[in-house]
Amino acid sequence: MNARGEIRELIFDWNRESQELFVPSQPVEFDDETLRDGLQSPSVNDPSIEEKLEILHLIGDIGIQSANIGLPGAGPRAEADALRLAQEIAREGMGIFPNCAARTMIRDVEPIVRISQGAGIPVEAATFIGSSPIRLYTEDWSIDKLLHHTEEAVTFAVKNDLPVMYVTEDTSRAHPDVLAKLYTTAIACGARRLCIADTVGHATPIGVRALVKFVRGVVEKCGVPDVKIDWHGHCDRGMAINNALAAIEAGVSRVHGTALSVGERCGNLPMDLFLVNLRLLGWIENDLTKLPAYVQKVSDALGVPIPANYPVFGEDAFRTATGVHAAAVIKAMHKGDRELADWVYSGVPAGLVGREQTIDIGPMSGASNVAYWLEHRGMEVDTALVQAILDVAKQSKKTLKDQQIQDVIARFRDRS
Repeated sequence: MNARGEIRELIFDWNRESQELFVPSQPVEFDDETLRDGLQSPSVNDPSIEEKLEILHLIGDIGIQSANIGLPGAGPRAEADALRLAQEIAREGMGIFPNCAARTMIRDVEPIVRISQGAGIPVEAATFIGSSPIRLYTEDWSIDKLLHHTEEAVTFAVKNDLPVMYVTEDTSRAHPDVLAKLYTTAIACGARRLCIADTVGHATPIGVRALVKFVRGVVEKCGVPDVKIDWHGHCDRGMAINNALAAIEAGVSRVHGTALSVGERCGNLPMDLFLVNLRLLGWIENDLTKLPAYVQKVSDALGVPIPANYPVFGEDAFRTATGVHAAAVIKAMHKGDRELADWVYSGVPAGLVGREQTIDIGPMSGASNVAYWLEHRGMEVDTALVQAILDVAKQSKKTLKDQQIQDVIARFRDRS
């Protein structure tokens, strides 16, 4: 029996016990919004173009099909950066389909036309427009005004050879009659993607399923083939991952997200964690070993710290100093089975993202922690030394740093 077979027999997976176990009938696609919606967070830095190019390449490395490369209508720098990113995609033959955000207005679409022509590749216009009653009331917008902007901007984009993704802001709080009118008009004018936006993170999985079902019905009534539906979710109620899973189950073809969940207010769907979950569900086969580099680069470039307990990518994700936990991991390691060690005290195998289990020494540790720490560094495991290190750890308020342990070892040797 191979290692993977053994692991499957050693874990009873309740996640797969349902008779209604879902598997997507078509490949799941992703749109990375880190370089647009992510940069709209009021707490982040707007990276240099060199940093944006590095992030763009990492987006490609993890198998993401499309990326929003900016909001060029925001000003000259935003347009220049989006053009440079589009040129990089073209020059390097990257497998990324770029899009740019724009209000559903001709003056916002015009810079995307220039970018597409300057790079020599199609750039999707992600034209967004408010759709919820609360937004319309606040802005004093009429339905007729929205329909006029939709017809004018989408028609202009299509005439200039831009693919169009029509985005209704605050879709999850919008009236169905309004959505039907907006989507029908956008499709009639040439939009071939519709994006359902949970702009303020209002939705729950039940609502997501109902909303996607409704939008699919609108598309079917239009009778235009190959119109696809996207999902764009936010984290205001902490449901972004659950909502995105529900959206895929309900039939969307592409999901939007950002690295480290950066974005407006509480942020967007965390692309990094979403990819890990889909890989564990068996819905994708992406190589995720470069995900830590993607996350770290975005953290550094945008100035967003990674919390120690951030799932999968935080410092503590695969690290333990607790005696009973460490003992189980160490026993698995001593069996020479890395996969067993990865799973015995983890819901995510560290190797999936190119990381490994770490055993540290702290006030909750046992002798096995210390012995493993010494063995791992090629040092002799002396019972008295183990106890000396453990005595210091038990008196400490925190996990010991390597230098503290080395100091104990030096003192012990001086006495010997």
